[in-house]
Amino acid sequence: MADTGARTGIEWLVSAAPDPDACRREWERVPLGIALLPAGGRWDVLAVPVELGYPTLDVLTRLVHRPGPVLLGFGDARMGFFVPPGTASGWLGTGVRGIGRGSWIAVPRPGRTVGAARWLLPPDGSGTLVDPVLLELALHEAAAARAARGGTDPED
Repeated sequence: MADTGARTGIEWLVSAAPDPDACRREWERVPLGIALLPAGGRWDVLAVPVELGYPTLDVLTRLVHRPGPVLLGFGDARMGFFVPPGTASGWLGTGVRGIGRGSWIAVPRPGRTVGAARWLLPPDGSGTLVDPVLLELALHEAAAARAARGGTDPED
């Protein structure tokens, strides 16, 4: 089955849903659909502007072969790095939005491309998340390189 990697990622994601069976059925019924999943249980998400997100992802993938799930969404304006629960509540950073407990995130089915959102690095089902320490280092390196090129505003 070509979708095996996506299948394990799906199982990991639906385990966070209030009703995993309903979420799974919805994705099977409408494979290009989006599920709303709660943040703060299995993961938090740190959303950064794509102008900073892509260089940050480049740095992360030089440090770690598979850093954890990364979602492109929010109108292709932001990238969401899936980090351990509790990270969002303590994160301070210009232009970084923390999505944690009490928040929900629109998540596309792994293995499919959806117009509103798509996985740059889909979950592999192992539960691996982006290491917040490495993410912070990568964000600093990407921001420094950006500043050196003259683009210092993370919102531009």
